[in-house]
Amino acid sequence: MTSPSQKDVTIVGAGIVGICCALSILEKGKSVRLVDPGEPGQGASAGNAGVISPWSCIPQSVPGLWKKIPGWLLDPEGPIAVRPGHLPKVLPWALKFLKAGRAENLPAISHAMSALVRPNVDIYRRHLAGTGNEHLLQDSWYIHAYRNAAAANLNDLTWKLRASLDAPLELVSGDELREIEPDLSTDYNAAILIKDQARAMSPGRIGAVLADKVRSLGGDFVKTRVKYLRSQNDGWVVETEAGNIHSRQVVAAAGAWSMQLLEPHGARMPLEAERGYHLLFKNPGVELKNSIMEVDAKFVSSSMEMGLRSAGTAEFAGHDAPPNYRRARILARMTKRMLPALNTQDTEEWMGVRPSLPDSLPCIDEIPGKAGLFAAFGHGHYGLGMAPMTGRIIADLVTQTTPNIDLRPYASTRF
Repeated sequence: MTSPSQKDVTIVGAGIVGICCALSILEKGKSVRLVDPGEPGQGASAGNAGVISPWSCIPQSVPGLWKKIPGWLLDPEGPIAVRPGHLPKVLPWALKFLKAGRAENLPAISHAMSALVRPNVDIYRRHLAGTGNEHLLQDSWYIHAYRNAAAANLNDLTWKLRASLDAPLELVSGDELREIEPDLSTDYNAAILIKDQARAMSPGRIGAVLADKVRSLGGDFVKTRVKYLRSQNDGWVVETEAGNIHSRQVVAAAGAWSMQLLEPHGARMPLEAERGYHLLFKNPGVELKNSIMEVDAKFVSSSMEMGLRSAGTAEFAGHDAPPNYRRARILARMTKRMLPALNTQDTEEWMGVRPSLPDSLPCIDEIPGKAGLFAAFGHGHYGLGMAPMTGRIIADLVTQTTPNIDLRPYASTRF
């Protein structure tokens, strides 16, 4: 296949990051084509817990985390699992991950995360405006629920970092918590509320709706797998299983598969395929008004239009290992402990592959020495929240507009 009409920009990857890039590029007046072997908007972020927070500014690696990891790995219900055969490959990444979590590194990482997430609710509302699906984004709080009241401490480093970035926080007692969320277990004795944010009623539907908006604005989608990117005098050739696509510029937004495309062009990034699972309770019999983080077990539950979803866990097994759906099923027991009246009889399991870099920051950059080749990947746990601003930055880069944000924290050369 030769593309029926050449577009200015080809985006490799039609997940939520690629779709947001397309919308912002189209707003700048350039034409766009997205290429992906899957359906638009149905990648890793489609299985997200639905949290869309301007205050998601705490990286995955924080001081003291290393002390907890051995216990988590030994616990069958722990939030982290590593398949033995993948251990040698993930170990160098893990060392960089722990280094990123040193106390002296946290303020800079937190500020860089904040720059990407602060406008996310407003941009999503703008993208959804006029689609007839504005209801897919609902005002919400993010509730961190604690069994141990003493652990809900606003003077802890991570909460102080959020407060320094103006996050609206409130500490409440267990009784006050159950006034807000009556279905929560009485085992919870305190909570910290993060206010002024939103939740997705269906992350996958948001992706599909925004993909339709891309089409309505003149963008198109090609469903095929990309094999290679090749430069030529007047731009780039995207070699796919269905033939070649030509464009002036290319954005690599292929999530965990992005480095397979960029390594031949000299990029070196420690990208790990970190697998996440969720369990959907189709007839839960309970309803949450907000997104709930179960602090001890490290998972998030949120009511959505298709039921109640619990999402979490990190599994390191590589791109292509078969799913271990036991990782999803353990969420049934844990969610039942959090929500005693939950109906666990009718569930649906899911697994997706997060593109994770050690410092919890994505790569948003023009690849050095490769004019017209851009990167927009590596968002890890934060793809849904960081996608709108990533799209705006990429749109600035492809139109040679100086972004009003310091891009050095997201550089492809930072490792």
